Amino acid sequence: MSFDLELDDAQQAIGTAVAQFCRDHPSVDDGASGDFDRARWRELAELGVLALGTPEGEGGALEVVAAMEALGAAVFAGPLAATFCATQLLPESERQALVTGDALVSVGKPPLLPFAPIADLFIELEAPHAWRARPAGEIEPVETLAGDPWGRVQLEREAELPEAGRALALSEIARAAYLAGAGQRLLDDAAEHARTRIQFGRAIGEFQAVAHPLADCAMQLSAAAVLARIAAAGFDTSESDPGPHAAAARLSAVRAALGAVYVCHQIFGAVGVTLEGPVFRVARRVRQFASEPPDEHGAREAVLELFGV
Repeated sequence: MSFDLELDDAQQAIGTAVAQFCRDHPSVDDGASGDFDRARWRELAELGVLALGTPEGEGGALEVVAAMEALGAAVFAGPLAATFCATQLLPESERQALVTGDALVSVGKPPLLPFAPIADLFIELEAPHAWRARPAGEIEPVETLAGDPWGRVQLEREAELPEAGRALALSEIARAAYLAGAGQRLLDDAAEHARTRIQFGRAIGEFQAVAHPLADCAMQLSAAAVLARIAAAGFDTSESDPGPHAAAARLSAVRAALGAVYVCHQIFGAVGVTLEGPVFRVARRVRQFASEPPDEHGAREAVLELFGV
């Protein structure tokens, strides 16, 4: 049995609209200053992106994938995967504030939580369980690589939330799609540099030491994107647990995107490690997004269980 993993016309239109939005609403440093652009976040919400996969919105996980691939290519900053997770968990009254961009959510396991200093809602996540929570004390800001406002705080659980496994699966699918898109952005930029950078009278892309690592990155990123779409298709159509396939997609995308960071830094040479260079801004966003909770332990366990190990 086989099925088509190409995005349909409506899904492609979502990706195109999101990509155009990111071009029309650029961010100078994508969060590196430590300031979060709430106005830009609300404008993204006005497109309906944050409502994807909810009763109030349209579409499902494949539509989320289409949007997240475009957001990843633009290295858009914000609690994207966390928001998709939370909209699956929270009741309509709280979900509405999230999908309109009026509220931000922090999802994770204390004491270190992403976006905690500016969050309006808190969800403690310890797979396969999740709880609506509130800060139990002052939030201590923590500096991060990409400038995202993380914080150190303990949470007080208020109520356990249902469907935590399914919500986590959607967030992992979203994360995988974002990382695949960001990794592809890096790869495209590095390939163009290799095509035009001349050394010893030849474009550096003609040398095997450059071409072969780029080819390896291309295969790994393509596989990651396919796994994200497979997991999304299963999430939308299957009654079985989507968790293992979502976990596999997340692990593949993290490996592929971080691999692209390493290779593309090398392809660009010295300029690849400068703050103002063409790679660093994307690379730090990839590393930051790949490190958001939950960690990879649960994903590895889910994949091993899938294969009976």
